Amino acid sequence: MKQSRLQSFMESIANVAVGFVLSFLTNLIVMPWFGMHPSASDSFWITVIFTVILLARSFALRRAFEAITTRTAA
Repeated sequence: MKQSRLQSFMESIANVAVGFVLSFLTNLIVMPWFGMHPSASDSFWITVIFTVILLARSFALRRAFEAITTRTAA
């Protein structure tokens, strides 16, 4: 069954939401190991920037693979 653009977008949002929480917590824990000590606010905004980029990447890849699958099935 073909996945709609809305379904692709919703799946990407769910995936990225979980990734956002994990990334935020990882930033707070891992960055100090490398001598960086961002505040919780800085870590939040760093995570926001990467999350937007990852959401766009996830959506684009999902649509590309959907197009490939649809072309192959036809």
